[in-house]
Amino acid sequence: MPTVFAQIIDGQLPARFVHTDDVAVAFLSIAPLTEGHTLVVPRAAVDQWTDAAEPLLQHCVSVAQRIGNAVKQAYGAPRAGLVIAGLEVPHLHIHVFPVWTLEDFDFSRAKQASDEELDQAAALIRAALAGGS
Repeated sequence: MPTVFAQIIDGQLPARFVHTDDVAVAFLSIAPLTEGHTLVVPRAAVDQWTDAAEPLLQHCVSVAQRIGNAVKQAYGAPRAGLVIAGLEVPHLHIHVFPVWTLEDFDFSRAKQASDEELDQAAALIRAALAGGS
C-alpha cells in the first residue's frame, strides 16, 4: 500500500507544494511545528534515510537547504531547523522549519494548520525561493 506521501506525490491527496523536481518534492506540513514547516520528500519510496542511496539523500538535503534559506527569509527567523525523525510515515522525509528557540523542535507542540495558514505559508516560501534564497 502506498504511503500518504506517495499519495500526495501522485496527486491523490492535496498538498501545498513549494518545490518539485524529478527526484524530490517539498510541501507544507499540515501540522507544523512553526509556520512555514515544510517536508522534503523523495519521489522514490524509501522507508528510512539510512536506506537511501547517497545521491538521493544528497539531493534531498540540498533541496532542504534551499527550503531552509527560504523559510528563514520568509519568516525573519535566525535559524532553520532540520529534523529527520522517520517515525510518523514510513517514507523518508526531512522536516525543515523556521526556528527561534529549542522549543520550536518540540513535536508535541505541533498544531493543525488552517487552509488559509497553509496558503499564506506556501505563498511566502514560494516568493522567497523565487527571490534566489
